[in-house]
Amino acid sequence: MALFTLGINHHTAPLSVREQVAFHADRLSHALSDLTRANAVREAAILSTCNRTEIYCAADAPETAVDWLIRYHAIDLQSIQPYVYTLPQREAIRHAFRVASGLDSMVIGEPQILGQMKDAVRVAEAAGTLGTHLHKMFQRAFAVAKEVRSTTAIGANIVSMAAAGVHLAERIFEHLADQRILFVGAGEMIELCATHFAAQQPKEIVIANRTLERGRALAERFGGSVMRLDEIADRLGHFDIVVSCTASPLPIIGLGMVERAIKARRHRPMFMVDLAVPRDIEPEVGELDDVFLYTVDDLAQVVESGLESRQAAVVEAEAIIAAQVDTFIAWLETRDTVPLIRALRDAAERMRRHEMEHALKLLAKGENPERVLDQLSHRLTNKFLHAPTQALNSAGGVVDREALRQCASRLFHLHGE
Repeated sequence: MALFTLGINHHTAPLSVREQVAFHADRLSHALSDLTRANAVREAAILSTCNRTEIYCAADAPETAVDWLIRYHAIDLQSIQPYVYTLPQREAIRHAFRVASGLDSMVIGEPQILGQMKDAVRVAEAAGTLGTHLHKMFQRAFAVAKEVRSTTAIGANIVSMAAAGVHLAERIFEHLADQRILFVGAGEMIELCATHFAAQQPKEIVIANRTLERGRALAERFGGSVMRLDEIADRLGHFDIVVSCTASPLPIIGLGMVERAIKARRHRPMFMVDLAVPRDIEPEVGELDDVFLYTVDDLAQVVESGLESRQAAVVEAEAIIAAQVDTFIAWLETRDTVPLIRALRDAAERMRRHEMEHALKLLAKGENPERVLDQLSHRLTNKFLHAPTQALNSAGGVVDREALRQCASRLFHLHGE
């Protein structure tokens, strides 16, 4: 059994492909159970965000997990195969460390991915699919991420997706303080975006969410109001800026809805940001003349300019990760000897118990305790050394005998002739 990582991300696949294999949070536990129950996958965790869907697993071969992913989402192999990557053990470990440290994100060094990875681990742990190997790998990944952030400047002057959204909106509207903003959803990404937009003191902030209580709690933080999702169609034309990020499997804002809103606005421009995967806003909306629609892939281009200033930190971070990968691989290799060590200790324990019982019987008969202890030590020594002595004496050939001799010297710390 070895560790593997397989999946797709923003480096290998466009948004239209990534959304086909995304996992919703409320289905992750079921998916993990299905993966480990029906396939030769012993341990598994699934990380699914707007930028990536990755399966981290301990298995005999990764092909079973790839086949499962295709079946689970009912997608065609040919349509997804060009975008899927499969990483063997060393590369899988390095990849996990890089993802946790923010080195594989659209925005280098962004901190959100670490929290998302921790959430994925918690779900796998609750589902009972996080075994010894993956648990140790993720804990090491979190430690590596902490070291990278505390010893390098990887997070300095970071440009977030939320900040990029504000930057793009300022290209459309001269003063954001004059605009009305609708946030669809109430999750972490919406909270980040609301924080950045609220700093511009817009005219109005409204949160639309399926759960009014959660939406109201977020709206109160920014002096805004709340409304239900089913009110969006009637009130959409009221807003100049719309930022959406929900877990809906289908678009919430359709082409017809936006066309009516633009007509009601008398073709005043509308700025829309869709951060959801799958998308919340139908892609055709972006073709309307008076709508400026941006997805997560579009925002990535805005933050690209900040990469150069962080390249030195990336080099330092990669060196830390390389060293930690070697350390973790060494730990994995020691795990391979655990069954042998356990068998060796079990055999020694059986010898010890047998000789202890023999000595107790002699003592019960009144034998001299000093003689019994001396006999006990001799019998134990002879039994412990019988197998290695026999192997050395019966070794065939000079090469075999020399290999055993060196092995015995290392095992028993022997020096000299």
